[in-house]
This record gives sequence, C-alpha cells and structure tokens, in this order.
Amino acid sequence: MSLFTALRPRSGRPEYFFTILNKGNILDIKDQYYDIIEDTIDFLKTGFAERKKRTYPDWKNEPGLDQEALKSDECARFDRDIRVCTRCRLYQDRLNAVPGKGNINADVVLVGEGPGEMEDVKGEPFVGKAGQLLTSMLAAIQLKREDVYITNIVKCRPPENRTPLPDEILSCITFLEGQIELINPSIICCLGWTAAKSMLGSDLSLSRLRGKFHRYKNIPLLPTYHPAAILRFPEKYKRAAWTDLKMLRDFLKNM
Repeated sequence: MSLFTALRPRSGRPEYFFTILNKGNILDIKDQYYDIIEDTIDFLKTGFAERKKRTYPDWKNEPGLDQEALKSDECARFDRDIRVCTRCRLYQDRLNAVPGKGNINADVVLVGEGPGEMEDVKGEPFVGKAGQLLTSMLAAIQLKREDVYITNIVKCRPPENRTPLPDEILSCITFLEGQIELINPSIICCLGWTAAKSMLGSDLSLSRLRGKFHRYKNIPLLPTYHPAAILRFPEKYKRAAWTDLKMLRDFLKNM
C-alpha cells in the first residue's frame, strides 16, 4: 500500500513535496511537484512568456532504473507539454502542434524552421513535399527517417508559412533545448537559415555558415539548406546541399 506524506523543508519556505513509500522503497517526486507549482505561477504571471527551462530528473546514472523507459516517459511529457502550449500567438491558429518525431536515441537530430500546412494537419514534422525530399536526402547517405530525430525551432505553424518572429522563437526554443539535452545526439543538422541562426546566435548568411561544422554547446552542428528551398531553387542549392550531406555521412562513418 502506498502512503503519501507531505513534508515542509527545514528552511520554512512554503514548498512541499510528496514522498511515496511503497513496500519499503522511497520515490521522491519533489521535482514533478515543483514543476506544477512553477508552471502555475509562471502562467499566472506571464502566460509562460518567461517560463524557465525545465529541470530534468536526476535519473541518468541511477543504478537499477530502466533508463530507456524513463527517457521515453520524459520525451512523452515533452510532447504533451508542446501540444497544449500557449506561450506565444502561434497556438491561436494551429490545428496541431508538432513536437517532433523519430528515434529518441538518434545520433542525428535534424532541426527545421517550423511546421507547414501538411505538418499542421497531421501533427508530424516534414510530411509534405519538403518532407518527401528530406526522406530522399537521408536515403542518399544511407539513413532512414526512423534512424534520426526530426523537429523544428517552433512547434506551431506560422500564418501563411511566414518566418517565425523573434519572440515566437524565444518562447519555443526551450522545448528544443530540452529535446536535444534528452536525446543527446552526436550531431545536429540545421535545415535552413532560421534554424541555424537560432541555434548558433549568428547573423551570418546561410551560404557563409554552411559547409563547415559549428558547435551547439558541446555538440557538432552542421547547417545546410532547407528542403523547401532546394525544391524552389534546385539549380542554386542542390549541389551545395549534397556537399553538406556528404560531410554528415563522413562524420557518422568516422564516429
């Protein structure tokens, strides 16, 4: 039988956490309880505009825990949070938020700009014509979609597929930061200038950023052209994108 006990910290601060005592095993769910309190206060004050980056349970190195199950649960929690998010104006016109999809143990995370019309309908990233091209691009370097994790800078479709505004990116970027921290890929590939600029904090053009490796925190990052841009201007971008893909292929081979 489980027993829930509310405890007050010695500091006297008005914070409580629950301890579950289950057949002699103690599971501290303080972090989850704090999440609820912090999210509630943040929503009442700012509508999540200033929401702090989520802190993660310290389970990564705990012996005896099912790491894959815990990681999957945390990823599912991200998906739930994203699908009900109201941090910025983009939620007002969305049909579906698009958290991301793929292998949560992937070596490669692909980051685009934001969902388009088909992605908004289906709630999955890169499912339109640009998504079909992305699948072909991956196949050209012996990767399948299920081998990688695909997501976007913003998780809701901007009106008329316009470029996300700076405050929209700022509101949404912590979701991406958390996803990358959780997946811990070997490399990130940014698809398009908006994704590269947002992750690198650079105003250089994509033509100057691509073709070389950068770093996001401690993770190598390779920018390239968005599949939608390649579809519109194949003669301009296709050759350069293929060069970038070969760099990604060679990086993975040499890991």
